[in-house]
Formats: sequence, structure tokens, C-alpha cells
Amino acid sequence: MNDQLNNNPEFKIYGTTIETFSIFYGSFLIFWGVFVSFISGSDSLTSFIPSFIGLPILIFSNLSIKFSNKKKLFMHIVVFFGLIAFLGGLDFLRSILSGTLFQNFWADISKLILLTTGGYFVYQCIRSFIFARKSNN
Repeated sequence: MNDQLNNNPEFKIYGTTIETFSIFYGSFLIFWGVFVSFISGSDSLTSFIPSFIGLPILIFSNLSIKFSNKKKLFMHIVVFFGLIAFLGGLDFLRSILSGTLFQNFWADISKLILLTTGGYFVYQCIRSFIFARKSNN
């Protein structure tokens, strides 16, 4: 709110901009995919899916900071990949409905992470877009 008083309104999440928050989220997904792949001993590329989603989030978040004149475009790409994370995580519900929940523990945990963090991330991005629209940024 103090930014609004300084005529520099900017949406903040935990004291950071949405771009910085996106960098943290993309980095987290990359780390998570690598961590799960190694901890589970998986030799399947599918265990790296969170990393594959996190990489473009990280890249385009950084590009939105570096090229502020293209920030709107890059952040829309970022939220698109956040939506992919959320939608990919919905496969967790299939495990629940089929009665196979946690038969593949690390895969289901990864899906749950994608579902919850992807949903939260997209929610924050939408809040940021609404804020920017209202403040004409």
C-alpha cells in the first residue's frame, strides 16, 4: 500500500513483485523435479515434468524484468505455464478416483505439488493482472 502513496503502484506478494515471485516459483519447480527424480531413483523423464514447466517460468520471468517494455507479454507466457502446472496436477484427482492414490508415492506427491502450487501461482498472477489493469500499468 505504501507504493500506492508514492505514485508507484505495484502488486506485491510477500513483499516481492510478481516477476520475482515467478522466478522463485520457476526455480522451485526446477529444483522439485530434480529432487524427486533423484530421491525416487526414477529413470523416467516424466519425473522431470515439474522442471520442464519451471524452466520457461524462470526464463520468461527473467525476461520480463530485463525487457520491461515486453513485461506484459512475458508475464502472460509465465501464467500460461503456471496454468499448465495446475492442469497437470489435476491428474492427482485421477489417482484418488481410481483408488491408486500413493501407489507411486513420488509421482502422486509431484502431482499434488503441481496442483496446489500451480493453482496458487495462477491465482496470484490473476490478482496481479487485475491490479495492473485497475492501476493502468
